Amino acid sequence: MTTVLLVRHGLTEVTGKILLGWTPGVGLDDRGRAQASALAERLAGIPLAAIVSSPLDRCHQTAQAIAGRRPAGPAAPGGTQAVVTDDRVGECHYGDWTGKELVALAGEPLWKVVQSQPSAVTFPGGEALRDTQARGVTAVREWNERLGPDATWLLCSHGDVIRTVVADALGMHLDMYHRITVDPCSLTVVRYGDHRPFVRRINDIGGSVADLLPAPPPPGGTDDGGDGGTGGDSGAGGNGGAGAGRAPSEDEIVGGGAGVVPVTGAASGGPVPPVPSSTSRLEA
Repeated sequence: MTTVLLVRHGLTEVTGKILLGWTPGVGLDDRGRAQASALAERLAGIPLAAIVSSPLDRCHQTAQAIAGRRPAGPAAPGGTQAVVTDDRVGECHYGDWTGKELVALAGEPLWKVVQSQPSAVTFPGGEALRDTQARGVTAVREWNERLGPDATWLLCSHGDVIRTVVADALGMHLDMYHRITVDPCSLTVVRYGDHRPFVRRINDIGGSVADLLPAPPPPGGTDDGGDGGTGGDSGAGGNGGAGAGRAPSEDEIVGGGAGVVPVTGAASGGPVPPVPSSTSRLEA
């Protein structure tokens, strides 16, 4: 399985107040930098085949903080891994709504459609949310193909983009994507197998990430069908389909399912409280 770590950027001064969209020059504030540093420390021991980021400053700064804590190696000479930019995982193009206050947008007739039927929305002068989802999902799938089935890689993007990717992985209609919460600098993990994706974490803001480490080789140094990447499904491999010579993982058994790793602690310094979302169901 290919494992994707989906990370939303950290807080900015206007997160939760203004619909930023593709507004240039808006970086992390002190809270966002602290969030990015804490997440980088949590993920420092996880080998990453690639770090991919939205081109927008708030994402690139978050990804760079994570890249700066990578262990030295062929992919990270000197301990700093490269961050690759992919425009397809940039924020939704909100068009004429870009830069406007969320409280003002809540009075627009289109706002009710955004909340009730987002698949029908095309932002004035901007993009349709269904197109945002299509480009984001396509980018993830193509990176999975490029990096291979044993890879673990990280994508730093935006709340709406990540929620649409997770909705696709869950087999949910886009109209239900508001049910998924993605807080600033949270970690969401999806594993893509041959037959289906498995959503392993959503909106994780603290605790152990030991289950994301590569699985140790089996006794004797051979692997009879494990995923070759991250462990944690069942100890019996997890390549998305029960192959000859191995037992199916819990994810492949009706009534089964991989257990959720409990959150046992907070990130260094404690997580920054999430931005209240009572006035907005779009990311700022």
